[in-house]
Amino acid sequence: MLDYKLLEALAMVIQEGGFEKAANVLCLTQSAVSQRVRQLEERVGQVLLSRGTPPSPTEVGEVYLKHYNRVRLLEGDLERLQAPSADAFVSVPVGLNADSLDTWFLGSVEQFLRDHDALLDLRVDDQDQTHRYLKKGEVVGCVSTEAKPMQGCASYELGEMSYRMMATPEFVERWFPEEFDWNSALRAPAVIFSRDDQLHHRQLRQQFGKTPAQLTAHYVPSSEQFLRMILNGFAYGMLPELQSREAVASGRLVELMSDQSVSVRLFWHCWNLESELLQALTDCIRSGARRFLQ
Repeated sequence: MLDYKLLEALAMVIQEGGFEKAANVLCLTQSAVSQRVRQLEERVGQVLLSRGTPPSPTEVGEVYLKHYNRVRLLEGDLERLQAPSADAFVSVPVGLNADSLDTWFLGSVEQFLRDHDALLDLRVDDQDQTHRYLKKGEVVGCVSTEAKPMQGCASYELGEMSYRMMATPEFVERWFPEEFDWNSALRAPAVIFSRDDQLHHRQLRQQFGKTPAQLTAHYVPSSEQFLRMILNGFAYGMLPELQSREAVASGRLVELMSDQSVSVRLFWHCWNLESELLQALTDCIRSGARRFLQ
């Protein structure tokens, strides 16, 4: 029989990114948290936590983390039947890309938050990377570009986000006075979300038939600040139509390739559990995606 106090300690160390932060959440000493994790490892006979910075679950630890989060989600269904209290709120960890967070996601889950005592715990990363949160058991669901569901999970197609290459008129006048060609695209400062982000490269490959080995680029892993870099004329880059529509209509931004865009297909992956809470979240996300995405 698992001791869930020990399992909770493991989960909090991973969730909070360290023993000290986990201790603060659990109202324990750091030594007590460390001892609980060690006791759990001794009972199962395997190392569950890689003591790096931040700590991360081992392959076996991922299995125990998934189990803990699934139990907490099912407990949330039971707590909803009790009298409302601060303890009745259940944390719902979700993996999500920054562009979805800043455009359609929160509008999609408003009804879910009104109807349920749930607290969103959003883990934000590039849409090509969010899948690993689900694989590790750190989230109950994720928005991802991966179509195929993992074992024990369900997958639902949400729709497409369309991205276009944008810049201010002043930036275009300075860096692309004659045309947007291959050499000027390499020379002008671009902005890219992260080194895992391939949207910019995909657009250049689609336009010019080749992929740049190196770009003059800022890396800005914040959707809001990414947009700000472009609006302030510091760079050109790929923006979602949902995010840039108003600026294009007002003339603050222009499209560098008006006849070309890159579409990213998004999918919702979640655990295949009979949980009313998870089903309600899934229904809201799918309904919102139908409203906002192509």
